[in-house]
Amino acid sequence: MTPPLLERRHQLLSPSYRLFYDEPLHLASGRGAWLTDVHGRRFLDAYNNVVPAGHCHPRIVAAIVAQTERLNTHTRYLHDTIVDYADALLATFPFPAQATFTCSGSEANDLAIRIARHVTGGDGLIITENAYHGVTSTTAEISPSLGKSVNLGAHVRTVPAPAAGTDFAAGVRSAIADLQRHGIRPALLVVDTIFSSDGIFSDPAGFLVPAVEAIREAGGLFLADEVQPGFGRTGTHMWGFERHGITPDMVSMGKPMGNGYPVAGLVCQPDVIRNFGSSIRYFNTFGGNPVAMAAAMATLGVIQDENLMENANTVGAYLRTQLARHPGIHDVRGAGLFIGAELADEAIASRVVNEMRARGVLISSSGPAGNVLKIRPPLIFSREQADILNDTAAAALEVALADG
Repeated sequence: MTPPLLERRHQLLSPSYRLFYDEPLHLASGRGAWLTDVHGRRFLDAYNNVVPAGHCHPRIVAAIVAQTERLNTHTRYLHDTIVDYADALLATFPFPAQATFTCSGSEANDLAIRIARHVTGGDGLIITENAYHGVTSTTAEISPSLGKSVNLGAHVRTVPAPAAGTDFAAGVRSAIADLQRHGIRPALLVVDTIFSSDGIFSDPAGFLVPAVEAIREAGGLFLADEVQPGFGRTGTHMWGFERHGITPDMVSMGKPMGNGYPVAGLVCQPDVIRNFGSSIRYFNTFGGNPVAMAAAMATLGVIQDENLMENANTVGAYLRTQLARHPGIHDVRGAGLFIGAELADEAIASRVVNEMRARGVLISSSGPAGNVLKIRPPLIFSREQADILNDTAAAALEVALADG
């Protein structure tokens, strides 16, 4: 007799893997904002930002299948799709730029660090205290949210997230001074522009400006990590950095780029990438392959043609207003369909997340204390689905607070 799936998973897969929820999900299919488990039960997905167009969008599935049936190679050969997609992608940026494609956001951020070191001659990296920027050796060293068992590099300095009353730029200037005091030249300030792992901080718009000015005055560059907030999720702009009125030297992207197909990239200002590109060859076997580019092109097309950024703005504003009315929620933050709802502590947040899962709605939690509900549904999320989420959150909060 075959052992149960969970037992086989523990036997055969690395113990590094983690599962969501006290009662793990065994999913069988997805469509739109809904997931269905192997027992036929449906769950409203309010967590998976990897599928901005919703699960299994027909247009994107068709594009992937059609290109797979035709050709899949790599960037060492000419193909139209990579150039066409780069053209369409870069048209969404408010400054001239060039693109390099990778398979994951981790690879994109890893490449950005290499470029920054090459351009500046420095080695110092500045991040937020609970940042997540990837799982390669280099990006894990700037991802304190991975846990205390993952050591930060000696060349890394952390700054407090921009919570209420925090002068984010002052923290960056202090980190720069500390690097210089230790003989380390600053190379790069890396910021997830929605501060998702730090607890989700989006306002006031513009607070990033003096921090970016500080790193540039010190001879470093600024990388906007748009892996999570990018592609219209914040509602008013395609990219999170645009809300702050800044022009990054580099922009990394991934997760939602292919609506579930693995594709990511790094966009750089031409003068940043020019010398690196001319002196150092970069090749990624699967980065920028024709199927990945077909998926990315179709995903961008759906985001634009179906007005998903505008939908994120209106539905997100509605949902934030509804959530702010509940007892037990101390603060509601975010922009568009990237929302953080702060609770008293991690125990209550965990209970709410698991109670909502039991009631058929999927979210997660965030922040260094684990007490912020993390809500980031597909951008197709409707007002009616927002009501389902809100009602479920209310019921879950009632249970969690009664037990607390």
